[in-house]
Amino acid sequence: MRLILREAVEHLGRPGDLVRVKPGYARNYLIPQGLAYRATEANVRRIEEERRIREEQARRAYLEANRQASRLEGVTLHFTARASEEGTLFGSVTARDILERAEEAELGFDLDKRSIELDEPIKSLGEHVVQVRLPAGVETEVRVIVEAEAD
Repeated sequence: MRLILREAVEHLGRPGDLVRVKPGYARNYLIPQGLAYRATEANVRRIEEERRIREEQARRAYLEANRQASRLEGVTLHFTARASEEGTLFGSVTARDILERAEEAELGFDLDKRSIELDEPIKSLGEHVVQVRLPAGVETEVRVIVEAEAD
């Protein structure tokens, strides 16, 4: 029996896949659970249209993420903080601080805190490179410069 999957089914396929299964498996499990529906001509056309729309949305998301990455490439964020003579900060610069400073830079889009890849807060003076992961798998870097506060 030919079915179109609505959801991912282990060892069978992903949503939108056209699969062939035994009639009992389809009637007793996949269709009643809402995991699949019959692959009629109309349903096959509908799933192809949905797949085309998803691909177009993914392409647009990728282009938008690339546009955002190009705006972030030249960005340098400056911070001043109290530090010891050895250059260790008394506090730290966190992902939230970087996010707030980036929003002040008026980039034209909003970043998500989870998009800033900072393994641990910055606790030293100097220049640091911070990875930013944008939607659609696009990555870029921003420079963060931490300077000592003038006494």
